[in-house]
Amino acid sequence: MNTRELETVWAPRMLSVLRIVTALIFLAHGSQKLLGFPASDGMPDPFTMGWIAGVLELFGGALLVAGLFTRPVAFVLSGQMAVAYFIAHLPQSFFPALNGGDAAILYCFVFLYLVFAGPGPWSVDATRRQRSA
Repeated sequence: MNTRELETVWAPRMLSVLRIVTALIFLAHGSQKLLGFPASDGMPDPFTMGWIAGVLELFGGALLVAGLFTRPVAFVLSGQMAVAYFIAHLPQSFFPALNGGDAAILYCFVFLYLVFAGPGPWSVDATRRQRSA
């Protein structure tokens, strides 16, 4: 397999894999907050910041798993993770390894990448684009 084949065939597929795996893990954070699964310490009260974060994580994660409305959803989730980092993690310490904000930073930048890269070929967005062409 040459480099050209890796770029043209596998790079778009791996973009889809990155989107799906990231979204599944992110969705699990939302299901933990809103549904108590997997086990959690408790669920946030409705319409609090924690509850809104859970809604975005659960439904945004589900949309990203499917690859539906990928760019706008990824934009919103990237912003959510930036806000989460600055509100919840940065006040604890400047260093992400000490403040527990590593995941928020990674999610923020993976989602920002998806805004520009799109969903990849294994997505509802790609299927809709093919049908309209």
